[in-house]
Amino acid sequence: MEEPRVVLVDENDNFTGLAGKTEAHRKALLHRAVSVFIFNTGGEWLLQQRAFSKYHSAGLWSNACCTHPLPGETNENACHRRLMEEMGLEGIPLKNAFFFIYKEPLENGLTEYELDHVYLGISDNLPVINPSEVSDYRFIPFSMLFDEIKRKPEKFTVWFRKIFQRVHNYHNSLDDRML
Repeated sequence: MEEPRVVLVDENDNFTGLAGKTEAHRKALLHRAVSVFIFNTGGEWLLQQRAFSKYHSAGLWSNACCTHPLPGETNENACHRRLMEEMGLEGIPLKNAFFFIYKEPLENGLTEYELDHVYLGISDNLPVINPSEVSDYRFIPFSMLFDEIKRKPEKFTVWFRKIFQRVHNYHNSLDDRML
């Protein structure tokens, strides 16, 4: 089976080429990604614990899901595809909130260098997790999440730690009906 390819981009999100997912992470090539944050109607965050078999950031807590859009796939379609594949959730309206670029070393000689589009959604549906992708999930209020990240940042993915406060600020600035 051929390894999935990621979409390489410049800092303005313009297409520059394609690369294998592993190659992009080994060579620290800037590529497109999406991150989905889901809140329930009580304002709690849906977190997932990445499967312990993942090739990086295994067992760490993170947002509802992340992925790399496939060549020719829209960012929003990638979000919905991955929400279904990882969390068994479908039909959740999503709002494109913002994007950011980050470059961080990971374990195994890999580097995350992503232009990450962040999407938000609201749902009270309970996940049906795919155990090859997700070990566990939980809902948590922001105050407890903030405290936990402050006390034990190593239990969370690097990208999540970089943007959770910005996502919180953005989410709080919206009327939930706008999502």
